[in-house]
Amino acid sequence: MNESLEAIASEVETLSAKLTDLKAEIGKVIVGQEATINQLLITFLAGGHALLEGVPGLAKTLMIRTLAEAVDLKFKRIQFTPDLMPTDILGTEILEEDHSTGKKFFKFNKGPIFANIVLADEINRTPPKTQAALLEAMQEYSVTYGDQTYPLERPFFILATQNPIEQSGTFVLPEAQQDRFLLYIKIGYPTAGEETAILKATTGTKATELKKVISAADILRLQELVREVSISDALVSYVSELVRATRPADSSVEFVRKWVDWGAGPRAGQAMILTAKANALLQGRMAVHPEDLKAVAGPVFRHRVLVNFRAEAEGVDADAVTREILAATALKKG
Repeated sequence: MNESLEAIASEVETLSAKLTDLKAEIGKVIVGQEATINQLLITFLAGGHALLEGVPGLAKTLMIRTLAEAVDLKFKRIQFTPDLMPTDILGTEILEEDHSTGKKFFKFNKGPIFANIVLADEINRTPPKTQAALLEAMQEYSVTYGDQTYPLERPFFILATQNPIEQSGTFVLPEAQQDRFLLYIKIGYPTAGEETAILKATTGTKATELKKVISAADILRLQELVREVSISDALVSYVSELVRATRPADSSVEFVRKWVDWGAGPRAGQAMILTAKANALLQGRMAVHPEDLKAVAGPVFRHRVLVNFRAEAEGVDADAVTREILAATALKKG
C-alpha cells in the first residue's frame, strides 16, 4: 500500500480508541469476562465467526446482544429449536401479485441471516440439516436459494452459543462445521467479587443505555489493518510446528500420540495467524509477538483437535493437549 507508516499509525491509534470505547460500553452491562470479550473482539477484527460455550446463566446471549447494541450494525437473533427449518434462517419465496398488471410472481423474502451480526442461540438444539444451512453463509458470505445467489452485507458475523451440560434434545455440531468457527470460546464462572457486582447490578431498577461507538466502516477498515499486521517467518514456522504437533502421526509430543485421534488441519494455522494479528492490533501493535500466538492457541485448537475415547474417560481435553504442545514446542530463532 502507498500509505505512509505515520498515517497507518495514526489510524490505528484512532480505531484503537474506538475499541477501548466499545469495551467500556460492554462493561456497563457485562461484569468481568474480559478474556471472553477480548476473544469476541478478535473474532470481529479477524472477520470470522465464534462459538461460545458455557453453562446456563453466564450471560452468553446478553454479552452478544450488548456487543451488537454498541456497534452500528444490523443485529438478528435466531433461537434454534428442534423444529427450526433452513428456510426459517435463510428465507423463502412468496407468491405476490403485481396489482397494475394482475400478474403473479415469486419474490424471495430474506430471512434473519441477512444481518451483520447473527446470534445463533443454542445452535446445538436444532438438527444437522438446519445447522448446515449456515455453512454457505459462514464460508462464502452468500445465500443460495434455487438458482439465485444473494450476497450478504459485510461485515458479517455469526456468533453461536451452546450449553455444555444438556444432552437430551441436542445435536452435536459436526467437526466439519465446528471448523468453520474461527474461535471456540469457553465462558467460565465469575469470581466472587464479580458475582457480587452482578447481583447488585441486575436486581435494581436502573436501566443501562448503550451508545453506538463504532461503525461498519470502522470494522471493515480494522479487518483490512489486521491483514497488514506483520509476522516474522520464524513465527510462521512456529505456527506450522504447533499445528503439525497436534497430529498423532506427525507429532513428537508423546502426550499427543497417547490421547489424540485427529489433529488440526491447515485452517487452524490460518486461524492462529489471523487471530494473533487481531490480538496484536487490539493491543495497538502492528507486529505479532509470540505471546499473541499463545493467547489464541486455546480457542483455535479447542474444536479442531479430537481426543480419543480414553482421553475423554480420563478427563483429558483439547485444552490440555494445547498446553502440552505449547510447553514442548520451542520457538526457533530466525
